Amino acid sequence: MIIVTYNSAEVLPGLLDSLLTGLKGVAGHEVIVVDNDSTDDSVELARTHPIGARIIEMGRNAGYAAGINAATATVMPATDVLVLNPDIRLHPGAAGRLSELLKDESVGVVAPQILGENGKVCHSLRREPSIRTVWSDALIGTKLAARIGLGEIVADPVLYEQGGPIEWATGAILAISARARLTVGDWDESFFLYSEEVDYLERVRRSGLSVLYDTNARAVHIGGAYHDNPHLSALMTANRIRYYRRHHGPTATMLFRLGIIVGETMRIMLGPGHRAALRAALTFHREHCAERRQ
Repeated sequence: MIIVTYNSAEVLPGLLDSLLTGLKGVAGHEVIVVDNDSTDDSVELARTHPIGARIIEMGRNAGYAAGINAATATVMPATDVLVLNPDIRLHPGAAGRLSELLKDESVGVVAPQILGENGKVCHSLRREPSIRTVWSDALIGTKLAARIGLGEIVADPVLYEQGGPIEWATGAILAISARARLTVGDWDESFFLYSEEVDYLERVRRSGLSVLYDTNARAVHIGGAYHDNPHLSALMTANRIRYYRRHHGPTATMLFRLGIIVGETMRIMLGPGHRAALRAALTFHREHCAERRQ
């Protein structure tokens, strides 16, 4: 089990407490906390918690993907791993259920059902980013686009009730099989934060392994604060475009970026996160050209 922390002292103890029952049914587990140079008490809280976590201190804020890679480099290749945000709370037996599903040789990754703090099922599933999804979200809004099956967010009530194959899910909690690790390799550290799970799960699917959503394994997620954080909103936007560009040509990427620009322009008065996202989309091409010249 891998937990990547960065100034996570406020939420980490709750996750570690939940592991006492969340890991029920998992034999021979190890809890690894990878800390990205926190300035709060994250490391000390992890070190002194009775769960007995092993600590890896990165010595710098290396990003989510780098933290995962640092941990997986220290475990046997034939080991399944469960990747967790520190603001996750496992329901009893959740890890055991995920571990059982990974025994199927066709399965690469399993995402559990994620609940909000209010107990409601979160729309944690996503479609592969496309021109259709980005323009649907921009023109009619993410909620309506999700409801009619056009946006990036998946809102199909049957899927959330029954589970099944998916394209990708938010990376707050993912169970990854050893066969996927051996086939796909490391997470792409160039994303730093956001879109790294989109990239990883696309590579899992491309390898022929399935990505599943399971409704019998559950966890609570407290996160989702990026809307109120201009820096995180800008980073998320830039990485969305960066990921799309890797799989599509210049014209398609231009249309994808334009969809984001239109959507964020329409919502610019809704808060600093939208304004930061708009600036990131507007400046992305110029910054990319500067990167290529270096």
